[in-house]
Amino acid sequence: MVHRQIFFFPLLRALNESHAGMLYAASMRLCVFCGSKTGARPEFVAAAKALGQELAARRIGLVYGGASIGVMGAIADAVLANEGEAIGVIPHGVFEREVAHTALSELHVVHSMHARKALMAEKSDAFLALPGGLGTFDELFEVLTWKQIGIHDKPIGLLDVEGYFSDTLRLIQRAQDEGFLDHAPLAITSPSIDRVLRTLLPQAKHPLEK
Repeated sequence: MVHRQIFFFPLLRALNESHAGMLYAASMRLCVFCGSKTGARPEFVAAAKALGQELAARRIGLVYGGASIGVMGAIADAVLANEGEAIGVIPHGVFEREVAHTALSELHVVHSMHARKALMAEKSDAFLALPGGLGTFDELFEVLTWKQIGIHDKPIGLLDVEGYFSDTLRLIQRAQDEGFLDHAPLAITSPSIDRVLRTLLPQAKHPLEK
């Protein structure tokens, strides 16, 4: 059982009152792993913003690490700016370091990094990694491992912005070549947001289907 505090912020209630009928309950949710830094290339943040806009347009909820900075903050801000659902999960220990986002639909504050990953997985229908650092790789490889051993059967993908995951894929291929891995349970690796979303969440509503 994950022990947590849940915050429902006044901003969301105000939006509900001022935009009655415009916000929606997401029919599906995508867990996004990404960095708390912006990275060296502007394309990383640009991709996060574009993904956030598409999630809101397609009525797909966002589940992510709860920060207001870096690539994480960019995707959350884009979802919220387009009246989408953004749910954050953040441990007590990094609440201040990652500057928790205080305008989310929900913010769950949990006791550990392990609890963070477990709750993010529980609340999501699929997983997608964007560029990030060690935390992003930890989250990605944990859900890949969980899928490999049968803990979940949710699809996992990589949004390969500027070829960021090329070396990661080579590492996985090396593990396969050396006999340590039969296959990596990745549903898709692509720089295309549309292709990734249509592969990971085929039942999600698309802009022309509203």
